[in-house]
Amino acid sequence: MQAITLLGATGSIGESTLDVIARHPDRYSVFALTGNQQIEKLASQCQRHGAQFAVVNDAAGAAQLQKMLDATGCKTEVLYGVEALCQVASAVQVDTVMAAIVGAAGLVPTMAAVKTGKKILLANKESLVMAGDLFMRAVAASGSVLLPIDSEHNAIFQCLPAGYEQSEMSGVSKLLLSASGGPFRGWSTEQMTEITPEQACAHPNWSMGRKISVDSATLMNKGLELIEACWLFDVSPRQIEVVVHPQSVIHSLVQYRDGSVLAQLGNPDMRTPIAHALAWPERIESGVADLDLFEVARLDFERPDLQSFPCLQLACVAAAAGGDGPAILNAANEVAVQAFLDKRIGFTQIPQVVDNTLSALDISEPDSLDGVQESDKKARYHSANYISQIEL
Repeated sequence: MQAITLLGATGSIGESTLDVIARHPDRYSVFALTGNQQIEKLASQCQRHGAQFAVVNDAAGAAQLQKMLDATGCKTEVLYGVEALCQVASAVQVDTVMAAIVGAAGLVPTMAAVKTGKKILLANKESLVMAGDLFMRAVAASGSVLLPIDSEHNAIFQCLPAGYEQSEMSGVSKLLLSASGGPFRGWSTEQMTEITPEQACAHPNWSMGRKISVDSATLMNKGLELIEACWLFDVSPRQIEVVVHPQSVIHSLVQYRDGSVLAQLGNPDMRTPIAHALAWPERIESGVADLDLFEVARLDFERPDLQSFPCLQLACVAAAAGGDGPAILNAANEVAVQAFLDKRIGFTQIPQVVDNTLSALDISEPDSLDGVQESDKKARYHSANYISQIEL
């Protein structure tokens, strides 16, 4: 029986994880669930899954959640704050941590889980984008098992040889990172000037949170995934090629030196990679329908349009710069996306904010999480200041 802490339980990944867990009550139990603003949903999850602990952001949220749980007789203990997140992520009773908090907020508790040698199911790509070197060194030192949850990285993991290490013996020549292209594939920059948050959040294939949906629409999500893949699989950015595949059936591919290309296929449902990582190296039922190739009928591929979607190119620039370049990129993007969702800036101004911030700040080499968070703070300050000058 694996005891699981789920960081980010109320988001789409959290809900999918709990769905898979509920299908296998003989294999998995819930130790702790964490959430941000969706207190009512978190209360319902605690009742349904029997969590020992629940963690929210602040005292007010904790009091609200405790009142809801007391009214139903639920015995879940409520905690709050970053220290509490780290506590439930690193508790000795915990075997596996699903790291699904969106954005930079997921870095510290995920690192706490890594340092105590947990099995990490990584859905929080920002941990590697912001602090890849520090993170991977901590994984190596603690002996943590790190398994990717993003459908693309999970697909690559499945297509790589067992016991993969990047070396001449592996035979891997290139990783092919698939991208749906988002809801605006084929649009020109001029067509994008009037895009609304509601349009940007309406992904054609995947059900995701608002921030990730916007990142998918700008292709920034693919840029962040490219940076994540470099750390996960020990490759350089030039060994990764982004391939736009609108059907989202092939989740990614690995090309080998002998001409072989291995692909992982499946319906676009996050329960597949979640179930794969939860049970690895076994396979369990996920609740996802079988892929019907006759219904799919065709698979299309095209190169990304970097002129209309400059966020992907900006991510490549940050990856090549190294150091805290990716952390600056991520912080600027988070601030810009929130400003867009708040209707303070337009869709095409998101890459403008990121580009300005990357150009304005010097790249450094943080040697601690405190250094990474300082770079993040500086980038957020600069981005917010720049947005105040250009907002609608």
